[in-house]
Amino acid sequence: SGGMGPDMEPLLRAWSCFRRRKFRQCAELCSQLLEAAPGEQILVFLYFILIQAAWSLKTRALTEMVYVDEIDMDQEGIAEMMLDENAIAQVARPGTSLKVPGTSQDAGPSPAVRPVTQSGRPITGFVRPSTQSGRPSTMEQAIKTPRTALTARPVTSASGRSVRIGTASMITNPDGPFINLSRLNLGNYAEKPKLAKALFEYIFHHENEIKIALDLAALATEHAQFKDWWWKVQIGKCCYRLGLYREAEKQFKSALKQQDMVDTILYLAKVYMRLDQPVTALNLFKQGLERFPGEVTLLCGIARIYEEMNNISSATEYYKEVLKQDNTHVEAIACIGSNRFYSDQPEIALRFYRRLLQMGVYNCQLFNNLGLCCFYAQQYDMTLTSFERALFLAANEEETADVWYNLGHVAVGIGDLNLAYQCFKLTLVNNNDHAEAYNNLAVLEMQKGHIEQARALLQTASYLAPHMYEPHFNFAILSEKVGDLQRSYTAAQKSAEAFPGHVDTQQLIKRLKERFAML
Repeated sequence: SGGMGPDMEPLLRAWSCFRRRKFRQCAELCSQLLEAAPGEQILVFLYFILIQAAWSLKTRALTEMVYVDEIDMDQEGIAEMMLDENAIAQVARPGTSLKVPGTSQDAGPSPAVRPVTQSGRPITGFVRPSTQSGRPSTMEQAIKTPRTALTARPVTSASGRSVRIGTASMITNPDGPFINLSRLNLGNYAEKPKLAKALFEYIFHHENEIKIALDLAALATEHAQFKDWWWKVQIGKCCYRLGLYREAEKQFKSALKQQDMVDTILYLAKVYMRLDQPVTALNLFKQGLERFPGEVTLLCGIARIYEEMNNISSATEYYKEVLKQDNTHVEAIACIGSNRFYSDQPEIALRFYRRLLQMGVYNCQLFNNLGLCCFYAQQYDMTLTSFERALFLAANEEETADVWYNLGHVAVGIGDLNLAYQCFKLTLVNNNDHAEAYNNLAVLEMQKGHIEQARALLQTASYLAPHMYEPHFNFAILSEKVGDLQRSYTAAQKSAEAFPGHVDTQQLIKRLKERFAML
């Protein structure tokens, strides 16, 4: 039949559904084909080819239903951070480590101007897996780090994906798994390259059985006489997921020698980033740019690394290069806008965020940023309107809390301290772990003369966010006022550790030492 109606040949209809991304319908049609008995008019040989095609197509459809690009999924969880056996130098040379804060060659923004993460890196303008959480130094800090998966399970390197993949078989096949992996003869499939590739992706993405996938890839690459670069990349991906980073590095390098691919460069850079070798990753990206000039993903990779290394000026330059190649790149626009805002240029930041609005980005975070830019650019008519829209679009309590916190800042800026107090209280109603709100509430309580309430709030803030210097410094000032010099000195030391360049902290420590000398 020439049309697309019900008379269409079933396998062709299933293929049409696959092409139109209707994967569930495609899988159901393939299941019907696999369960149907062969007709008398069909030769056994043709029937075998039909069944093989239907099996392969169903495997690909099930894989696509849960497929997540490995390049962008790179979040270190508690297990990876605290049980990492890779030996890494504790005292890194300046500008060579992501895990040791304060080793940037180029002085980044001050923590007094731009908030920092738990690992001492400036908060970026675009949420990525690698920037969502810092690298805690103790197990206690790791456990109390805010969860980004919003689940009670400990975050692993594939948090969102593992939650889905764990139940993927049950979702797609109520009668049981489509392929019984324990009974597969991997050697037979390895000799059939087209089937083997579909089967590998099914095992890797759908079933999440990395070891079985690695066995299949090893047999297939051996059958291909180690000349197929695709299988080497897959072995590298399996090794990366299993934590065998050096083995993954070897496989990706070998694949690059056979076939120069942008994806392979990105995978290899991921390995170097996990091994805390950002300089090697930068060199790899720059070599890649020589072979693939103007490649957006490579330019963006360089910009991300510079941003994580606190080298904001270089990061901005590369984000501008990204925009020269792709002027609708959301991440580059957002990061440049964020950098402009923290460089005391809210008017320019406002232009970038308005550009995102023109492109169709319409979410709570964008209106939140627009509200702040309008306030600091003295465009007060738009400030409250933007925050109202942000509250309306907030998808969860954490987002609502951030909007109320920023509204509190606006209230402080216009001198309405009662409104600010209510905003910070509403922040804590929505997110009880918001350390910045506790700190600012404590300052307002100090102004009212409520010393004990302020002290309790500051202790809570410093416990929730030990990487922030403000709660420690405020607690030190408060303790000094009430005559508790020992606590004041301890808190001042913690403040100096969090922000060594803070002049007021240094002056306070000097004053306290003089007081101790007099005693």
